[in-house]
Amino acid sequence: MNENPYAAIRIPDFRLLLAGRLMVTIAVQIQSIAVGWQIYALTKNALSLGLIGLAEALPAITIALYAGHIADRIDRRSILIYATVALGLAIGTLSLLSAKNLSIALLIPSIFAIIALTGFARGFYAPAAFGLLSDIVPRELYGNAAAWNSATWQGSAMAGPIIGGFLYVCFEAQATYLFSALLLIGSLICFFLIKARSSLRTENSAGILENINEGLRFVFANQIILGAMALDLFAVLFGGAVALLPIFADQVFQMGPQALGIMRAAPSAGALLAATILTHRPISTGAGRIFLVAVAAFGLCMIAFGLSTNFYLSLFLLALSGAFDGINVYLRNTIYQLSTPDDMKGRVAAVNSMFINSSNEIGAFESGVAAKLLGVVPSVVFGGCMTLLVVLVTTFKAPKLRDLNMQSLYKEPES
Repeated sequence: MNENPYAAIRIPDFRLLLAGRLMVTIAVQIQSIAVGWQIYALTKNALSLGLIGLAEALPAITIALYAGHIADRIDRRSILIYATVALGLAIGTLSLLSAKNLSIALLIPSIFAIIALTGFARGFYAPAAFGLLSDIVPRELYGNAAAWNSATWQGSAMAGPIIGGFLYVCFEAQATYLFSALLLIGSLICFFLIKARSSLRTENSAGILENINEGLRFVFANQIILGAMALDLFAVLFGGAVALLPIFADQVFQMGPQALGIMRAAPSAGALLAATILTHRPISTGAGRIFLVAVAAFGLCMIAFGLSTNFYLSLFLLALSGAFDGINVYLRNTIYQLSTPDDMKGRVAAVNSMFINSSNEIGAFESGVAAKLLGVVPSVVFGGCMTLLVVLVTTFKAPKLRDLNMQSLYKEPES
């Protein structure tokens, strides 16, 4: 296990991959801020905020397994490029729609339809990006690369909402979407410059369904991978309050889009700090227990956030929740990279996308429904309590994850 904190970042293709993913994440975060505020301004309905997440999650889930199969058979860099082009076209269309004087009855369904298209694009993007890392970085640097990936993602997730909130206040929806689309052009340039190519399994003549089933069998037979996915799935599903932040900004704190951007950025600020520390002080011993404690602490932060009526205390709690989540992201990504054979990474990433990435959007839907039924504050507190329950169940149901030491994963996984 390499101890040099800058080892992975010295690889030129890895720097390009990080830069491209940085711009994609900022672009998506800006789009998310603009869509959330635009839809809430048009509807003043908590459920509509949840439906935004559902509109993106369902297409991503639908295409995920096939996208994972493709990522293990076709050059992953090419998939990244095509998925980014699709995202850019979709967000550019949002800018055009916002410029036209459309009726609410037409504008809202059009926005949801385009969000669904971005879900398809992100369904292909996620497994390709995950798999491409192993085409670029040697195995002994996977942990270091995961820390840099996490730091970069969290930094962009922090900057994106702040930029998005500022742009929306100053220039409204059209220019905000346009800036997001321009960022995606920058990411395309980075992806084009990457020289690494995927090593394809040309000898594999198995069909689509057989390859997909192989990936599913691998995940469900591996208690560590399955336990990590399930834990994060339910923690995000119940514990996230991000979809309801426009309501907190408007009703609880009586503020506007700029406050929303700062609140959305706060968890990423905490996660960025955690990821930066982890690049220099990686976790090796007691990783499983640290994982479980961090998820439980995330749930406690959500409970406290739901009960807080002070804006600055709420920002601190959001940042603290992000720091614990940053630990989870680092451990989870390192576990997946080290535990998965290279020729199966697209499919495992696809399953992870169904478990984790889409759980953010489905969690947004759950938050919207819970807020509609219970009220905003009770729904957040309920979600935090459910997160604690999930940690308790996982502790007893996944002993291999609970007792995990990261050093044991650095041997080559069996295909």
